[in-house]
Amino acid sequence: MIPFESLTTFFIASLLLALAPGPDNIFVLTQSALHGKLSGLFVTLGLCTGLIVHTTAVALGVAVIFQTSALAFTLLKTVGACYLVYLAWQAFRASATKPSLEKNPAGITPGRLYLRGIVMNVTNPKVSIFFLAFLPQFADPARGPLAVQIVTLGGFFILATVLVFGTVALMAGTIGEWLNRSEKAQLVMNRIAGIVFIALALKIATIRQ
Repeated sequence: MIPFESLTTFFIASLLLALAPGPDNIFVLTQSALHGKLSGLFVTLGLCTGLIVHTTAVALGVAVIFQTSALAFTLLKTVGACYLVYLAWQAFRASATKPSLEKNPAGITPGRLYLRGIVMNVTNPKVSIFFLAFLPQFADPARGPLAVQIVTLGGFFILATVLVFGTVALMAGTIGEWLNRSEKAQLVMNRIAGIVFIALALKIATIRQ
């Protein structure tokens, strides 16, 4: 069993890492501002589902493949970058909608937003490599099965991510709902979102193993 002191240190470190500006929390901020607080929360759930995939990969040792195989690393980051370019294209071609009482006038379903979060997180190979380097530092074979410890640590990291990203979603969503009352502001937000997606795509495409 992992000592309480170690879990506390790990959880604080996880909170600080979640607060640091990065592709995932910027993605949550953008989606929340565009589609509302609830949409941002669904994206957050998707991102955290992706973290479950990364945690499982580390526990099973699969993440080592992305650390040692240049081909696997390149393929995964290419898929992620292409998906972000696709989202940027959608944002650039989106038109403004008249103010309404609909919570999601853009027609983007919670399922699609949840899937966006999963794809965004899973296709970033740096997350797998980060987990592979970060989680084992707080695990000790003397305390029991390493896989169980890794899964436990991954769960605490996900909890920290939900707290931070959920807060970002609520705050950005509130601002977004106010801006969405103006068609001109909607167009500006869509263009900004497109630029952010392109920037994130370039960031992922240029990361090195």
